Order: sequence, then C-alpha cells, then structure tokens
Amino acid sequence: MRKRRLRQEAIRRIVRSTVVRTQRDLVDGLHEEGFTCTQATVSRDIADMGVVKLPEGVYVLSEDVHLQRMVSELVEEVVRADNLVLVKASAGAAPGVAAALDAADLDGILGSIAGDDTILMITADGRAGEALVERLDRYR
Repeated sequence: MRKRRLRQEAIRRIVRSTVVRTQRDLVDGLHEEGFTCTQATVSRDIADMGVVKLPEGVYVLSEDVHLQRMVSELVEEVVRADNLVLVKASAGAAPGVAAALDAADLDGILGSIAGDDTILMITADGRAGEALVERLDRYR
C-alpha cells in the first residue's frame, strides 16, 4: 500500500510538472523517479486517482481541471517578482480564480490575497514562484 501511495504521489508530481500525453509518458517519468511499473499499473493508478485526459490530449489531475478552465478563461496576465506572483484577471473574476488556486493545493504556495481583478500569490521562495508562473502559463 505504501509503494502505491508513493507511486501515485510521483504521478501527481509528474502530471503537474510536465506535459503528459500518453500513459507511456507516465511510465517513463516514473522510471526516471526510480519506480518500476507497467502501463497496466499506471492505467489502474490514473483511474484510481481520477486523472483525466483533456480534449487537447493532455492528462491532468481531476482537481486541476477546474483550475485549468478558470485560468484559461479568466486570467489575462501573470507576472512574478521573486516569491510574489501577481495574477491579473477579468473584472470581478479574481476571487473565483483565487479560490480555485487555493483549492488546488499547489506546492510552495503560502497564501493569496484577491481583489476584484488582481490576485497576489505568495510563494515559499523564488523557485516556487517561477514554478507557479510556469504552471499558470501552461493553463492559458
């Protein structure tokens, strides 16, 4: 059970950090992280975890689908200053986008403050800020 949990945590990291188009991509990513498994095992894991494949052909975590849609439809600009990430959204949309970001429970985010059309995300460090910007840019 522990091995499965660790493998699924690795799948979560891989799907969130890279573009995964096939289950073979996941098997290869897991192999790079030291896991030996088959495509059938990965298939069971993604079904168990609720990983979905978007029409664009990319796997995403089910909890990230809502965030991806919010960002693609409502976010206009993302800029970073070290560990601070400023997200510009459509008028009135910032609270909803901030709620989706908070619900996604992304690594390295310490908190957020939302106004009407602006969100300030505070990350643990500059590297986490950079990772957040990259993720949001992938969703746009």
